[in-house]
Amino acid sequence: MSYLEYSVKSAPTGPRKILHLNWPLALLLVTVASVGFLMLYSVAGGTLSTWAEPQMKRFALGFAVMIAVALVPIWFWRNMSLLAYLISLALLLAVALVGVEGKGAQRWIDLGFMRLQPSELMKMTLVMVLAAYYDWLPVSRVSRPLWVLLPLSLILTPVAMVVRQPDLGTSILLIVGGGAMMFLAGVHWAYFATVIVLGAGAIFAVFASRGTDWQLLENYQYRRIDTFLNPDTDPLGAGYHITQSKIALGSGGWTGRGFMQGTQSRLNFLPEKHTDFIFVTLAEEFGFVGAVSLLALYALIILFCVATALNNRDRFSSLLTLGVAVTFFLFFAVNMAMVMGLMPVVGVPLPLVSYGGSAMLVLMLGFGLVQSAHVHKPR
Repeated sequence: MSYLEYSVKSAPTGPRKILHLNWPLALLLVTVASVGFLMLYSVAGGTLSTWAEPQMKRFALGFAVMIAVALVPIWFWRNMSLLAYLISLALLLAVALVGVEGKGAQRWIDLGFMRLQPSELMKMTLVMVLAAYYDWLPVSRVSRPLWVLLPLSLILTPVAMVVRQPDLGTSILLIVGGGAMMFLAGVHWAYFATVIVLGAGAIFAVFASRGTDWQLLENYQYRRIDTFLNPDTDPLGAGYHITQSKIALGSGGWTGRGFMQGTQSRLNFLPEKHTDFIFVTLAEEFGFVGAVSLLALYALIILFCVATALNNRDRFSSLLTLGVAVTFFLFFAVNMAMVMGLMPVVGVPLPLVSYGGSAMLVLMLGFGLVQSAHVHKPR
C-alpha cells in the first residue's frame, strides 16, 4: 500500500473529523481571545459595544473559518497554495491602485462590510506556497543556488509591494517568516550567515557614514534612530509613544493596579491602547504576573503546533504547521519587543488580543490549516 493510499484510508471521514480536531489547541485560542475581550472591555471604560463586542463577532467568524478549513483534506490546500499566493499578490496590486488610505498609509481594500488588509493574508499564503515548494523539491536540491533563488523571489516580490504602502512591520514579518521557512526546509546555514554578515555590514556603514560626504540616510532618518535608541531626547514628539508605554509597564509592578484601574490607558496617555499597545494595558492592570501568564498561553500554542508538526510524516503538513507557528510567534514577539522599546514601533498587533479583523481572520485561517494537517495525517 502506497503512502497516499494509507493516508486516504486511515484519515477520518465525515462527522468523525470533528472528533479528531486538536481541541486543546482550539481551547487555548479561545482562552487567549477571551483575554483580548476582557482588555478591550477595560480600555473602553467598561463598555462592550465599542471594541469588545465587534471583536467577539470577528472571533466567532474566525473560529467557524478554522473549523471549515480543518474539515477540508490537507492535499486540497497543498494544491491551492500557488493560487492562494497569486490571489494575495493580485490583492496587493489592487491596494496600490484602489486601496483605502488611513494614518498616512494605503494598506486596505474596502469591501463594504469590512476593510481587508491583503498584506496580512500574504503572511499565510507565503507560508503555504513555500511549504508546497519544498514538499515538491527533492531534499538533495534544497541548498543548490538555482533552487534558492525561486523562494527568494517568492518572498521579496510581496515585500517590495508592502514596503511601498508603506508597512515596515509587515515587511519585516514577511522576510523573517519566509527565511524561517527556508531554514526549516533545510537550506544550508551558510546562506543565512552570509545575509547576517551583510546586514551587520550595512548597519555599520549607515552609522559610519553619518556626517560624511557619502552619508547613506537623510538627517531626519538619523534623528528617528536617535529617538528609538533614546526616547528621552524627544519625549513629547517621536519618543512620546514608547515613553508612555514604559511608564505603564513599570507602574504595573508584580500584580498590577487592578482590572480597569490602569491610569495610563484610562486617562488616554497611552496611544493606540486597543490595538498595538494593548499588551501594555494588560501589564499595567495585571502586572508582571498577568503579562507572563499571557506569554505562557502563547508558548503553549507554539508547543502544540510543534508537537503536531513532529508527529506528522507528511512534509508539506509539517512545514506548513511549523510555518504557521513561526508566523504566530513573530506576531507576539515583535509586538512585545516594540512596546518595551526593544525595537522601533512598526505597527504589529498582538495576536488574538489587539482589536482588528484582518489579522485575526488570517491567523484563524492559519490555525485551520494546522488543524487540517492534524486531522488528515496518517494514523
